[in-house]
Amino acid sequence: MPAFAARDLAPKLTALITAGLLCLSPALAAEEETPPKGAAVTVLKAAKSCFANIVEVSGTIIAREETQVRPERMGLKVAEVMVDAGDSVTAGQVLARLTPPEGGQITVQAPVGGVISATTASVGAMASAKGEALFSIIARGEFDLVGMVPTRDIAKLQVNQTARIKVIGAGEVDGKVRRLSTTVEPNSQLAQVFLGVTTNRRLLVNSSGRAQIKTGQSCGVSVPLTAILYGSAGTVVQVVRRARVETRRVETGLMSAGQVEITSGLTEGDIVVARAGALLREGDPVRAVTASADGK
Repeated sequence: MPAFAARDLAPKLTALITAGLLCLSPALAAEEETPPKGAAVTVLKAAKSCFANIVEVSGTIIAREETQVRPERMGLKVAEVMVDAGDSVTAGQVLARLTPPEGGQITVQAPVGGVISATTASVGAMASAKGEALFSIIARGEFDLVGMVPTRDIAKLQVNQTARIKVIGAGEVDGKVRRLSTTVEPNSQLAQVFLGVTTNRRLLVNSSGRAQIKTGQSCGVSVPLTAILYGSAGTVVQVVRRARVETRRVETGLMSAGQVEITSGLTEGDIVVARAGALLREGDPVRAVTASADGK
């Protein structure tokens, strides 16, 4: 090839090579910026929630105050019975009529208003001041739920705190903390608590009940229970950062309606794997899919 021809081709070849490299550069850059591929995982943002601090008490319904009714003298015979167990009575109401040996009639009256819880009175039976009570009255129809709570919970309780009580056979009723024990049982380390029951419903003595007492509220970052893993390394959640999995150790607090309070280890807005699993490990590449508002 003549020398002048080689000199003419050199600039053209240089231009072609440069153009080719320029065309390849965007493709190479795009390849370098492509995020790592991985499994698709459903994620959500850690958000703030408020949790009620609840103390639960299981126990038994008892009469707060029970009054025993007897005649004031000996040797009387029951002539007429005016009320039966379960009846509501008022103070001064005649409960029965008795006949003394010398004739005439004596009435037995209710010393307080309330509910007749039991009676032994029957026509023709003998009655006396020292014998078995003719009537037992639950004074003013007032009941307590008496139960036991751990010592760690007794410190959270105060007199007059409101409670919601579910009584077997009577449904849900309102109540209040009425009295707290000042001692604990040494073996069980449980303390006794008395909850006054407020209701117009007829309650049965010795029926079972369960109370929930709201003692306070805590607000902070929370995640679903499904986002938490419990293991030998402690309690962790899996966070997605730069399309990769990070394992965060966390401290948990209260729990309510499937949500768990996170007291440390997460901040509001962190992207968390909604259903944490052992198949995901530290550093794994993932494709984050945001959970829908309804959680489906």
